Amino acid sequence: MDYFYWIAGAILALAWCSRIVDAAIGMPSVADISQPEWDRNPVAASGNLASGNLVSGNLASANLASGNPRVSIIVPARNEAETIEQSLTRLLELDYNNYEVIAVDDRSTDRTGEIMERVADGRGAHARLRVIHHRELPAGWLGKTHAMWTATNQAKGDWLLFTDADVLLKPDSLRRALAYAQAERADHVVLFPQMIMKRPDEYMMIAFFQTMFVFGHRPWKVADPKSRDHMGVGAFNLIRRSVYEAVGTYEALRMEVLDDMKLGKVVKNAGFAQRNVFGGDLISIRWAHGARGVVNNLTKNFFAVLSFQWWRTVITAFGLAFLNLMPFLGVWLAHRWERLPYAVALASMFLIYLGMSWRSGVPAYYFLLHPLSTVLFIYILLRSMFHALWNDGIIWRGTKYPLEELRKGMV
Repeated sequence: MDYFYWIAGAILALAWCSRIVDAAIGMPSVADISQPEWDRNPVAASGNLASGNLVSGNLASANLASGNPRVSIIVPARNEAETIEQSLTRLLELDYNNYEVIAVDDRSTDRTGEIMERVADGRGAHARLRVIHHRELPAGWLGKTHAMWTATNQAKGDWLLFTDADVLLKPDSLRRALAYAQAERADHVVLFPQMIMKRPDEYMMIAFFQTMFVFGHRPWKVADPKSRDHMGVGAFNLIRRSVYEAVGTYEALRMEVLDDMKLGKVVKNAGFAQRNVFGGDLISIRWAHGARGVVNNLTKNFFAVLSFQWWRTVITAFGLAFLNLMPFLGVWLAHRWERLPYAVALASMFLIYLGMSWRSGVPAYYFLLHPLSTVLFIYILLRSMFHALWNDGIIWRGTKYPLEELRKGMV
């Protein structure tokens, strides 16, 4: 038994400690485009960065224009009546002068399409905003990927920005992201959103999700062409039109539940320059309402993350339990010096929470609820698997997608 505690503790200490050290070294290299240095025009950024052509005061005069690349912003929406008006209104208030917004009403059964049209008709928005209505979904497509694909077929931009119908953008978000993209010669830029959290259970669940995200994905490695780390976020995927077409457009991802991450994967695998950045509150989203909302949102995704394979899901559930619960159990069950590696693992875990608190606003003391959120996430993982197997597919926004087709369509 003593050997078990030492071996298990050593594995946990190494796993958590190595990741916090890696993050401490690598995370500072991830740019924050909310900083003053990125308050500039894309044209200036692509030219002489040292010239200090910063945007200030009058934003209308700052966007000089003619040379700014055109951007097409794609917003797919199905039954988003509660959020779509504010989201589109914010998009129409961007301080960038060369863009269009294409909103797609994907077979909504509520007032989403009506609200889109009302926004498009108001305040001269028709010159900037176009609305597409889908009444049917062709076979072999997910509703969201089909919506984005049809929108890009009508888009005129040199850059494409894929965002969601519940995302709120600040006026300077697009301009700063483009300035960064041109300065870095990036082909794909992912801007991490600020999560709007209003309840303790939301803080708890999102804190755990972000911890696992840092553990499983290394944002600081995305820019390294030698690494396999890639990134994609549905709230803000900005990609060059030429690169989007080179990787096969959304037609190559037509049955991908995790379309945002898989877009990042095909871009990285094709050898294009990918970057992810922080942005403070440049973009924000209320991703879930309470722990129940997190459970519902992730039930659709988790089985897809594991390639719809039950054995991988079961192994992952045991792995999550060992990685996240055993450090807490070990400090109580082990004896004397056997507790040391578990304490190291817990300290490293707490440091990840502390680091996240500086970015996300989740207080570090939510670390104390880590065991509870672990149990809930294991429940979500198994729930996602059982729902998909029981229904022989996933049901997403009222549409059922057969499991066999989802498996065949995976990238």
